[in-house]
Amino acid sequence: MNKPQNRVFSGVQPTGNLHLGNYLGAIRNFVGLQDTHECIYCVVDLHAITAWQDPKELAANTREVAAAYIAAGIDPEKHIIFNQSKVSAHAELAWILNCVARVGWLSRMTQFKDKAGKDREAASVGLYDYPVLMAADILVYRATHVPVGEDQKQHLELSRDIAQKFNNDFAVNGGADFFPLPEPLIMGPATRVMSLRDGTKKMSKSDPSNWSRITLKDTADDIAAKIRKAQTDPDPLPETVEGLEGRAGADNLVGIYAALAGIAKAEVLKEFGGKQFGVFKPALAELAVARLSPITGEMKRMMENDQGYIDATLEKGAERARAIADPVYKRVREIVGFI
Repeated sequence: MNKPQNRVFSGVQPTGNLHLGNYLGAIRNFVGLQDTHECIYCVVDLHAITAWQDPKELAANTREVAAAYIAAGIDPEKHIIFNQSKVSAHAELAWILNCVARVGWLSRMTQFKDKAGKDREAASVGLYDYPVLMAADILVYRATHVPVGEDQKQHLELSRDIAQKFNNDFAVNGGADFFPLPEPLIMGPATRVMSLRDGTKKMSKSDPSNWSRITLKDTADDIAAKIRKAQTDPDPLPETVEGLEGRAGADNLVGIYAALAGIAKAEVLKEFGGKQFGVFKPALAELAVARLSPITGEMKRMMENDQGYIDATLEKGAERARAIADPVYKRVREIVGFI
């Protein structure tokens, strides 16, 4: 079985409230990779149910993520957009990889500790085990590259460990070097977008304050208001990147501006260094509205008037995804010894 050279896999959870962090940290990068890689982009609905989801909301959120992919510029004719649950090889390979992965590896995953909180005994087994499903998502396509945020690098390392152990465990039966070890792609000046209310915390869908995030449903007025109220400090912006150290709110806003403009933080400070936030925030709001409004408008149009197109795109994408995944999983079965 020939190995792909530049195959990208990534996904976004359909848990509602897609926000600026999802766009800058993931979706926008997905768009840019289309010219250089073979891209497979998933709506990871199996991952979403590691915490309970209202079924009707899950369906709507799945369509919303797919709409965001398309509205942002991903071409579903050239690349693959689908939802994870339509391709059974993800879950089936995950079980085999569960038997390859070690409990100690999973116990070191910091994301579980963060998401489960103090009452870990009440968390679902799926929440504990989802890094193995993530590994299956990647490996079932033998993907070579995965665009990830800093907080997902640990899970990608786990995927590499699982792939390597599978290759070693089954080397005598044709498994040697079967799975490529996927490489991370961390791109851009704002790979980790922080909360507008607390620059030390990641922007999150689950934050109880809607003022903490700019969503892909926000109007121009909403965006301007949230940026105006974003956490900063009384000092003017520094003239060098080093001057942002210890100023989490300022650093976050400068990083967001840099990512939206496609420039380095140093260039932002070259223009705004020494100026007060009363000057910088309106400029940031204007830039954010210019970049996001076309996407939010197209998402809204599709969700209100063209859900049939979204569903057809997901189904067609799933067919193309199965054409890649099923032969890989068939070969895994043979390597493991299933008849």
